[in-house]
Amino acid sequence: MNISEILVPDAMILDLAGGSKREILAEMAAALAKAEPGIGEDQLHTVLMEREDLQSTGIGESVAIPHGKLPGLSRLLASFARSRAGVDFASIDGQPTQLFFLLVVPENSGGQHLKALARISRFFRDGEFRTRLLDAESREDVLGVIEEQDAKF
Repeated sequence: MNISEILVPDAMILDLAGGSKREILAEMAAALAKAEPGIGEDQLHTVLMEREDLQSTGIGESVAIPHGKLPGLSRLLASFARSRAGVDFASIDGQPTQLFFLLVVPENSGGQHLKALARISRFFRDGEFRTRLLDAESREDVLGVIEEQDAKF
């Protein structure tokens, strides 16, 4: 599975306005709901917040991978967002988070869900990949960086 295949370009946010975890997740949920008819913005935000209440999805190195299972969804969906200033996302390293990769999966996705999370995590271990995402100037640039990373694995 290539990440670029599940990524929703119209839901990307290159300059997040939110300054808290709740605001960031609300902004990302709104963008994905707007780009993908049939997704309820409030329902998605609730699912993401419930997951965050279990444990932060801030994995460190300025990265968070918020994710959740959404009833009624027919396929995996992903979006990307960036906060140049960084946000306190209760990351495991205690550092501000700048890069957000949202993954939403059908309720019964099982193995697909875990494979997608593992692939995204592998991508973000690459410091050059993170830097290129931070430096990307447009959605097209972000897509290009992600497609190049997909081709490596």
